Amino acid sequence: MASYAETTPQWKTTIIVSSSLQNHDTNRMLSAQQHRIRFSDGVESGAFIFPLSDLLEHFEESGLTERIQTFVQVHRNSFLLLCAPFNGKKELEILSMIQHRFFGSNLRILPVRNNAEVVRGMLTIAKATSKPHVDTIRDRMSLARARVIESSRVWEMLRDIL
Repeated sequence: MASYAETTPQWKTTIIVSSSLQNHDTNRMLSAQQHRIRFSDGVESGAFIFPLSDLLEHFEESGLTERIQTFVQVHRNSFLLLCAPFNGKKELEILSMIQHRFFGSNLRILPVRNNAEVVRGMLTIAKATSKPHVDTIRDRMSLARARVIESSRVWEMLRDIL
């Protein structure tokens, strides 16, 4: 019996990478999965740009919010993958500060711990936001919402009241 990975067609995308990251492990992992990698001096140092998204490979507390703010202003749909071991108090405080600072904006933040999660996160976001996947996800969410409403006791009570 064929596994799911063997039966689904391989999905590929193009990722633009800062020239400063040419020898980074993430590039090798993406290339091994046959994604197209384009290096550019015009991309901010330490950044990957993939469909509708961006990744900051290294971040520091000073100047980080300004860099993110600039990114959010430039890109309509912003995804930020923060790469750090989010198990220490300082890392969790930084993540919390960024989430609070950009709450309500078009920025979506995904904490990642290692290169494998970076690649998996980038590809999941890129795939989920591309046609026809985005339409399928939207349809499934609508169907799930309708099922929740149909089986909700709260909605039953509201219908009975009205």
